[in-house]
Amino acid sequence: MRVSLTLCVGFATLGTFTFAAHAHRTVDVYITAQASGQKLAQAPALTLNDTSALTEKIQYVFLDPSKKFQTLLGIGGAITDASAETYAKLPEEKRRQLIKAYYDPVEGIGYSLARTHINSCDFSSASYTYTADGDTELKTFSVKPDEQFRIPLIKEAIAAAKNPLTLYVSPWSPPAWMKDNNHMLRGGKLKPELRDTWARYYVAFIQAYEKAGIPIWGLTVQNEPMAIQRWESCFYTAEEERDFVRDHLGPTLEKNGLADKKIIIWDHNRTLLYERARVALDDPQAAKYIWGVGFHWYVNDSYDNVRLVKEAYPNTHLLLTEACLYPYDRTKLDEWHWGENYGTAILKDFNNGAEGWTDWNILLDEVGGPNHVANYCYAPVHADTKTGELMFMNSFHYIGHFSKFIRPGARRIISSATIDTLQTTAFENPDGSLAVVVLNTNDKDQAFSLRLGETAAATNSPAHSIITLVVR
Repeated sequence: MRVSLTLCVGFATLGTFTFAAHAHRTVDVYITAQASGQKLAQAPALTLNDTSALTEKIQYVFLDPSKKFQTLLGIGGAITDASAETYAKLPEEKRRQLIKAYYDPVEGIGYSLARTHINSCDFSSASYTYTADGDTELKTFSVKPDEQFRIPLIKEAIAAAKNPLTLYVSPWSPPAWMKDNNHMLRGGKLKPELRDTWARYYVAFIQAYEKAGIPIWGLTVQNEPMAIQRWESCFYTAEEERDFVRDHLGPTLEKNGLADKKIIIWDHNRTLLYERARVALDDPQAAKYIWGVGFHWYVNDSYDNVRLVKEAYPNTHLLLTEACLYPYDRTKLDEWHWGENYGTAILKDFNNGAEGWTDWNILLDEVGGPNHVANYCYAPVHADTKTGELMFMNSFHYIGHFSKFIRPGARRIISSATIDTLQTTAFENPDGSLAVVVLNTNDKDQAFSLRLGETAAATNSPAHSIITLVVR
């Protein structure tokens, strides 16, 4: 339901909103809570009423739309071979349910951002590339391996999103013949004499996907460039990545009419985020090609490193490019802390300057795969390919508290809590609404008052819950 109010304070200007006498303000409330079992459930609306002076007897979440920060690029997840192969095994009805749940902005959680991989990754059923060995001219280049499962799923996601789905791409490894270890797995480095060939490989991939009707917004240079994995991987020092962007990838994209594609460096953990960013961004000739810095959430949280990059390089964009939970155990799918891990990370990354957030696989099967090196993990949705059942983890709903209500183009605003048990972030959407997320990971309920200027609404944050309040 909707509840409205009459303000009797003449005129008050709050950010981009000008409230006149008799204006009506409504706060729609959506909640996911452990005790009640609610999941993205709409609760009774609140009313912003005239309020008395501040008091320390009440806990508040303050909003200030006059202070604006980064613009949201989008929130979403990765469409991998594993996701696409699992999707293809589902009954038609379940496929439609999954696509709507993720990408429909009205009936689903409105994913607006996506990532996919160049060549195979660990979440492929086998290793593969797009060229014949030794083909430095790329005459045999073909994305045929993607045509059966992955490309069709990406197209369905684009159609369901109804608004542009921002898609970026990442390589896990060049073909084996381009590397000094002659293998796609277990690290190795790109051979110096093949740097131009590898740069043209990105171009060929982008052109092939766009010919297939899939627009590419940007690309990361290398997934996890400091990890020597037992799956597809390739090692770059900070200097090597900087030089590859400056001398090869940037100029090659530009030469081929793809200068508008956004280049993202690092694409690895927050732990080394600042140092890797510094090496590349302090070189003006490299920095001119770099849109931003991507990061993952593994090893340590290191949230301050996101903030430090934003403070040191305010014109550089920041994007969480991968996150997942592991190791997979089907008996633990319903544990509540999974969602809280997501809620905490998304909120803190946004408050430290991130402009987008990309989960890992959108869908995995009943064992956390397929994965050709048994590196199984969780996804927000799992499918039992034997029964056709879809299993939604609460991480799906926690992500949805952000992705459904904070839309691309939104600007982050001040949202400040007066008690540590409440974590909060807020954005002003392009339509003028304010989306406020309040997270409580503690064992006790916490009453608070949402305050906007001289108006407020009293409400409650249950223990182990996430709430989105949308001020209309």
